[in-house]
Amino acid sequence: MKKIDWYIFRKFVGTFVYSLMILLVISVVIDITEKIDDFMTHSLSFWFVLTNYYIGFIPHIAALLFPLFIFISVIFFTSKMAYRTEIVAILSSGVSFRRFLRPYWVGAALFAGILWAANQYVVPVANRIRTSFENKYVSRPKTAEAMRNKTLRIDSVRYITFDYYDPNYKTGSDFTMQTIEGQQVKYKLRAERVVWDSVGRSWKLEYITERTIDGLREKLTSKQDSVLKIPLHPSELIEEKNRQEGMTTPELNRYLEREELRGAEGLSVYYVEKYRRTSAAVAVVILVLIGAIISSRKVRGGSGLHLALGIVISASYILFLQFSTVFATKADLNPLLAAWIPNFLFGALAFWLYLRAPK
Repeated sequence: MKKIDWYIFRKFVGTFVYSLMILLVISVVIDITEKIDDFMTHSLSFWFVLTNYYIGFIPHIAALLFPLFIFISVIFFTSKMAYRTEIVAILSSGVSFRRFLRPYWVGAALFAGILWAANQYVVPVANRIRTSFENKYVSRPKTAEAMRNKTLRIDSVRYITFDYYDPNYKTGSDFTMQTIEGQQVKYKLRAERVVWDSVGRSWKLEYITERTIDGLREKLTSKQDSVLKIPLHPSELIEEKNRQEGMTTPELNRYLEREELRGAEGLSVYYVEKYRRTSAAVAVVILVLIGAIISSRKVRGGSGLHLALGIVISASYILFLQFSTVFATKADLNPLLAAWIPNFLFGALAFWLYLRAPK
């Protein structure tokens, strides 16, 4: 990194931080105007709202628009340099276009690393804080509907079934647990009623019938009540909206591993979220490269033309991301492919622009 590299790098970082701060201030002001009635209804102080809500809201909105605002920032300061003929002077001094892009690569790698780490650990925690506050003070969660014929696999050999389960009271009826080894049922338990014990963190069973099967021999026993400890919490029986956004990556991996074992369906949205966290960081590098290339030329339209082009490309990126996500969650598109399709397309665009850029 030479003096001219640090000059470009400082412009890169300064423009992005300034743009991001303006965005965050505008976002917070708009959000306050939407929720001020809810804050006043619950008599919440400014400090309470700041430490219990906006401490989670700000990282959420910053991570959401992070790649696009880096893209706009790169276009803005680079087009200004091009308009002042600074880039022409740099290239005329014998610096190759590839060498000129070095500070952009450094800045892109730095910000991509920050976004990657934030997406894995910081933003999910912030989302939990934000959604917890919203559920309590802004929009109370809807009452969960009762479920029928709910079947889960809790480990490699045990399966449970609730003929009826009410998540609001954490009670169920006609509960069945089977141990199946290979294709043979080794054990079957049936209870007429089941209730979650939050103190003992276990399930209380009533009117129980147990069958133990050993080849052609079978043992039948009955009990009035019993306690069953299994790796199943009532919260796991409720499908929460956007639950994946509040999980750190290690938690998300453990959840997917457990749900795959249970044979759960509808996991595509969780896999898309898992892969998106890395693809968003890579998108930073791709968008920085595109922004640097298209705005390094001095054109008659100046910065306005570059910014307009940048907005079109940003909107196209979001559109492709939304389409691929919908196809992954509603159709059979591979989640990994869905999360990376925009990067593949815009990576190809970046390569094509680089080949056509003046060297």
